[in-house]
Amino acid sequence: MVFKRRDPRGWWAWLREMFYPTGGFRRATQYVFHRMRRLPDRPHRIARGIFAGCFIGFLPLPGVQFLGAAGFAWLIRGNIFAALLGTFNSNPITTPFFAVGAITLGHWMLGSDRPLNAEGIGAAFAQAGSDLWHNLVSLFGPETMHWEGLQRFWSEIYVPYFIGSLIPGLLLSLIFYYLTIPLVEAYQKARSAKFKERSEKRIALRQRLAKLTLRAEAAGDAVTDTNQGDDGAASKP
Repeated sequence: MVFKRRDPRGWWAWLREMFYPTGGFRRATQYVFHRMRRLPDRPHRIARGIFAGCFIGFLPLPGVQFLGAAGFAWLIRGNIFAALLGTFNSNPITTPFFAVGAITLGHWMLGSDRPLNAEGIGAAFAQAGSDLWHNLVSLFGPETMHWEGLQRFWSEIYVPYFIGSLIPGLLLSLIFYYLTIPLVEAYQKARSAKFKERSEKRIALRQRLAKLTLRAEAAGDAVTDTNQGDDGAASKP
């Protein structure tokens, strides 16, 4: 196969790259910005795509962020590929900090008086995971399903997270939108000027080659005429 990896990647390598890219987060971020700038579309459409991807990336939508970003970008007539790139704002480094802030804001907006700390969040995740596994096993056995942990996770973590992420996610996505437009415009202008300069150099080189070819042909014709004149003079008695 043409696009087959030279060194097959195992499950452990695939899982590791989900949390830490092979070249590091700096290289991955540079790649995302590089691809974003080179998108062949108008700056405003690219910016709308980035806005859609960033906004969806801030929301707690695990597993469906790409679909949500693509659908939102299509709805607001943004660049879909830019929207997919925009979802990379959600990564293992930024998500924990944003999540804690969003959950705290969500609890405040909902008027919840429950104390929020790392231990409580971890316990809620652990209990929800335990209930999920127990309910999955219960589908194939006589045991009764448990929903207490999932209900607690829904009311104390997910709903506050979702509500608390709307306003910060919207504000940050708008900032990315207005930053993207001048960056893409500047890059596209610089790239267009570079292509124009290269095109002018090619045209100038072709013109020089054409002139040299004409001079060579003219010199060849002159030599031919001289040889013909010498042959004619030599043939006379």
